[in-house]
Amino acid sequence: MNGESVVFWVTATFSVMGAVGMVVSRKAVHSALWVAFTMINIAILYFSLEAAFLGTVQIVVYTGAVMMLFLFVLMIVGVDSADSLLETIKGQRLVASLFGISFGAMLIAGITSSGAINARGLTVANNFRGSNIKGLAELIFGRYLLAFEVTSALLITAALGAMVLAHRERVHPRKTQAQLQRERTLSGHPTPLPAPGVMATNNAVNVPGLLPDGSPSQASLPKPFQSNGDDETTTKEVTK
Repeated sequence: MNGESVVFWVTATFSVMGAVGMVVSRKAVHSALWVAFTMINIAILYFSLEAAFLGTVQIVVYTGAVMMLFLFVLMIVGVDSADSLLETIKGQRLVASLFGISFGAMLIAGITSSGAINARGLTVANNFRGSNIKGLAELIFGRYLLAFEVTSALLITAALGAMVLAHRERVHPRKTQAQLQRERTLSGHPTPLPAPGVMATNNAVNVPGLLPDGSPSQASLPKPFQSNGDDETTTKEVTK
């Protein structure tokens, strides 16, 4: 076995382990980390095949940007394992299963067809074009320029559509915290009750919390302090 074969078997094994770990992990954050691990091993495979551009894009764009963005969103929003059992779109599991089976069949057919022909590899193509990046540039901005621009337009349209669908038009200005607190206390009883010492000069447990209008809230005190008369003294101290 030469060095290329060793790199293939090691990185291929790690890639399969990362894919299995992504599927069996109960937490979404762990699954995202396993996907990033798999992507890094795939990038090493690209480098070993002399596809420097694909390897760099795999690390910088997919692993460093897209996957880390997913990871940050999962860490900020939080996704429980029970959320995966909820089918928000009817029939999505069936469509996903059909898509997975179709993709697997296409992958098997592609591997079979590539093994049937005498492939020359990237070394011959890179030598013919001068380098890997130069050859890709000639194909993307030459023969496949129209398909590249159409794909770019579709991606931009999808990004704008996501922004439009997620945007909510604000008719009224955002309410301040003081306005929200006043609305909660319109009935004369704060809900929820302010904790002892909230907005007061002392945060002791026997100091009543202050309402937005500055008056102390006797209901914020625990019952033992309300029964022994300590609230009267502390109320006078707060209102001074």
